[in-house]
Amino acid sequence: MTDQMQPPVAQRRPHSFTHHGITVDDPYAWLRDPGYPDVKDKDVLAYLEAENGWFEGAMAPHKPLLDTLFQEMKGRIKEDDQSVPQKDGDYIYWRAFETGAQYRKWYRKPVVGGDDQLMLDEPALAEGHEYFRLGAMSVSPDGRYLAYAIDTNGSERFEARVKDLFSGEILPEVIPDTLSSLVWTSDSKGLLYGLANENWRTDNARLHWLGQSVDSDVELFHEDDEGFRVSIGLTSSEKWIVIATGDHVTSEAWLIPADNPTAAPVLVAARKPGREYDVDEHEGTLYIKTNDSHPNFRLVKATLDAPDQWEEVIAADAHFYLTDFTLFKGFYVTEGRQDGLDQIELRDYATHSAKRIAFPEASYSASLDDNPEYDVTKLRIGYESMVTPDTIYDYHLETGELEVLKVQEIPSGYDAAGYAAERLMIAARDGTQIPVSIVYPRDFPRDGGAPLHLYGYGAYGLAMEPGFSTSRLSLLDRGFAFAIAHIRGGDDLGQQWYLDGKLDKRVNTFTDFVDVAKGLIELGYSAKGKISISGGSAGGELMGAVINSDPDLWGAVVAHVPFVDVLNTMLDETLPLTPGEWPEWGNPIEDEAAFKTIQSYDPYTHVSAQDYPPLMVTAGLNDPRVTYWEPAKWVAKLRATKTDSNILLLKTNMGAGHGGKSGRFESLHETAEEFAFILWQLGVEG
Repeated sequence: MTDQMQPPVAQRRPHSFTHHGITVDDPYAWLRDPGYPDVKDKDVLAYLEAENGWFEGAMAPHKPLLDTLFQEMKGRIKEDDQSVPQKDGDYIYWRAFETGAQYRKWYRKPVVGGDDQLMLDEPALAEGHEYFRLGAMSVSPDGRYLAYAIDTNGSERFEARVKDLFSGEILPEVIPDTLSSLVWTSDSKGLLYGLANENWRTDNARLHWLGQSVDSDVELFHEDDEGFRVSIGLTSSEKWIVIATGDHVTSEAWLIPADNPTAAPVLVAARKPGREYDVDEHEGTLYIKTNDSHPNFRLVKATLDAPDQWEEVIAADAHFYLTDFTLFKGFYVTEGRQDGLDQIELRDYATHSAKRIAFPEASYSASLDDNPEYDVTKLRIGYESMVTPDTIYDYHLETGELEVLKVQEIPSGYDAAGYAAERLMIAARDGTQIPVSIVYPRDFPRDGGAPLHLYGYGAYGLAMEPGFSTSRLSLLDRGFAFAIAHIRGGDDLGQQWYLDGKLDKRVNTFTDFVDVAKGLIELGYSAKGKISISGGSAGGELMGAVINSDPDLWGAVVAHVPFVDVLNTMLDETLPLTPGEWPEWGNPIEDEAAFKTIQSYDPYTHVSAQDYPPLMVTAGLNDPRVTYWEPAKWVAKLRATKTDSNILLLKTNMGAGHGGKSGRFESLHETAEEFAFILWQLGVEG
């Protein structure tokens, strides 16, 4: 198709379709293999391999820089690291990396004393596989069995197995194509799970009895709405199994006794469009977090006899966004964000009064960590900021002491005093104040002469926390500032922040990002053409939109598995995620207004004959979330249409999925590739 001295050129093959009287031409539609997910089309594979060859050739001269970056990043990782051990019942559990290992080993030992027991050996399971990911895992209540699920190609169709931890034997039953958590019945004889259907959607909850054929497993629940997904969980007391179903805006939950899983499920409250809720149980009382009266959620309670009759416990608050709650035997915990800043509060069941845990920095990320037991005297908490490495605390309930258990070790050395972090507010074009978290070297100049990397996501109500990154230091130590734009579409400032960046307000996400960049320039943090940007998945869509609208702002752009062919994907209800995505993006099949809205910002549609910044794009051949042809079509159209000579690279992982390569060092190498590209394009190759 091409020689390696010139970039690949994909064929244009006539193809068009018409919806709502609007005809759309799509000459690169052929890059979707009709046999997907089994991609065998020779022309498709030849094009992807040619692009990979072009990527390797273009990056080859910068291998010394890439190797330097990789060694820096690797040097900041404690190779023989382990988690802080945590008690759960009769055992203490932890996980550990060995020096040189890509994957973890999982251990436990009896509380009363005894030898360490290797429960699960990820390196052994990953042996011989180009990709490996451990999914759900769960120890049975009696401590005897470990259920676990693995994915060996990135397709996110997991295979569930069960190991007898007393004998070390792997039981003969194998459950393929799971896509859920694994939840035990209270007698440790049954296992609940969900299967992925042919369209990669979990529309069921099933029960497997140990020792019986998987073919005889019973379907306990089935969801008929194609847009809803089923999940399975356990209440904090472990008395009830929760089967929840929902899409991005509506949810419904059912309760099953953990000691009688074939009993008729108890419906908590019938689904109402636009109402979300989560449920837990304490001593016969249900606690429910819901957005039924306000986008920032409130907490209510109900009885098991009348689970849909709700009594308010904590009212909704315009300034406090209730994100989670966790029930313990003697108290409960609420988590949320006060004007965008994480808060953890301990509450009494009788009065519901709150005791807020204080943290030392003005901007940070904090949340409950691993707290598996119901009756506790201390809480495990995780904390970090853009300058403070990941820190694990035990919070002692009686004294209020935050006991440091572990601080992320950086073997090559790290001095937090060499860096400074801020939380800025920058006005968007409609006057909305957009939060920005930024970190930079202590001696960073504010004269517009320095490079800056700006990261964003802005979708699905997912907040981008101002956390710590050892890899990021490779940019900071070369004079960069690193900023996170907390743009609308995430829920950084509450649920309304999310609602203001979706459906017909989607463009706010893109304009917020551009306005943050311009604001940072005005404040002297960087200058036009000296800003690198990156984003993945829906954040890759963001990259596509902002290079269409403001191409001259950016000096380098990295788009990971970018969701850039939005219109075509939302028109194809056979794709795994599409029906469940309509509440997020709109349904262009039935709704002409949604069609026109998506078409108005769709990055692939709006590629035009203009200069574009240097661009690096990644894809995964087995990616079920953003299918490989989206970035491939986008790159093909960009290469044929753009008017500049800037580099354009596409790298497709031929044996991986949405998250790229899976091992910790393989993943780190891909980050080093990204940073090498950015430094090369911004002329900072030291």
